Amino acid sequence: MATEDHTNKKRKRRGLRAKHRKKPHDHKLTIPSSSSSHKEIKPSKPSNFLDKMKARLSGGHFRMLNEKLYTCTGNEALKYFKENPTLFDKYHVGYQEQMSHWPELPVNTIIKWLKDRDSSLVVADFGCGDARLAKSVKNKVYSIDLVSSDPSVIACDMSKTPLDSSSVDVAVFCLSLMGTDFPSYLMEAHRVLKPSGMLLIAEVKSRFDTNTGGAEPEKFARAICELGFSTRDKDFSNKMFIMLYFKKKDKRANAKQIEWPELKPCLYKRR
Repeated sequence: MATEDHTNKKRKRRGLRAKHRKKPHDHKLTIPSSSSSHKEIKPSKPSNFLDKMKARLSGGHFRMLNEKLYTCTGNEALKYFKENPTLFDKYHVGYQEQMSHWPELPVNTIIKWLKDRDSSLVVADFGCGDARLAKSVKNKVYSIDLVSSDPSVIACDMSKTPLDSSSVDVAVFCLSLMGTDFPSYLMEAHRVLKPSGMLLIAEVKSRFDTNTGGAEPEKFARAICELGFSTRDKDFSNKMFIMLYFKKKDKRANAKQIEWPELKPCLYKRR
């Protein structure tokens, strides 16, 4: 019996020691869940950066060229682009980008006006750009601009075109009264127009905003009438541009006595 009691006591002591013995630490690695992991940051594509830089350079070229066209004579602009013909294309790329922000384009208004009339009317498009007008109507259109990359476009100073006197029915200036000598362009339009021919002018509205230094529309229209036209219609309803319609009179006034208002340059801001 004594031996059995002694054995039982040993078992109890071993049980107590096992109960209080510390368990070894669990050294399992904790793997972070996907929700706590950092997202991979993808580097920006080089092409995006280059495209932005090209766009900025293109916009800068356009603003520089645009300002030059507004602040020099037509003959000076002609010489400039003859020496740097590629700049003319760069200008028109920038011009098209600017026009893409306009809700309505004045050339479309002129196209509609022509389509509502006899297609036999001969048109002179002064400052034709990409010759969109000629491509959009059935009329015979003389497309005129400083540089010609299209065989159908006549490259010349718009104050001295090769057109015959009294040879066209409609003369168009769509955002193209840009030179400091713009009255000479209008005199040339009067020369090439037939008696009772129509003169259509689309211009940026801000150039006629007297609150910001623009010309008075009435004074501008009066000067054109003194040149030998009569006012037929005016449309100031568009937010971006105005439309003026004149009809040629039989007699031309003395152009030297006309007091022409100054048309401020239309300079585009950096976007």
